[in-house]
Amino acid sequence: MSAGASASSLVWVVVFIGAIAMLPWLVRRWQRGRSALPGAAGAGSRVLSSVAVGPQQRVVTVEAGSAEQRVVLVLGVTAAQINCLHVLPASPPFAGEVAAARGAQKHD
Repeated sequence: MSAGASASSLVWVVVFIGAIAMLPWLVRRWQRGRSALPGAAGAGSRVLSSVAVGPQQRVVTVEAGSAEQRVVLVLGVTAAQINCLHVLPASPPFAGEVAAARGAQKHD
């Protein structure tokens, strides 16, 4: 094998290892970009509470949806599946409730 061929092979091995090393970074960047899109599955959702009811069973409350269509989901979570137990409309933020109460006092 000549020196030129072995240098070329070494370059390709280094490029291949570099590409493999960059793969996790690219995947994370791609996932972040997808979650920022409107209507993405995980956009704006948060776990409010979680209660263990068995060794591998939980009741979890999750607030989800866009700002205009917020709902609270009560979910039954096991190792094998997730079931929606109940859907509640999300209450307005506390600041909105305070503003509404002050507006009601002014009209009295």
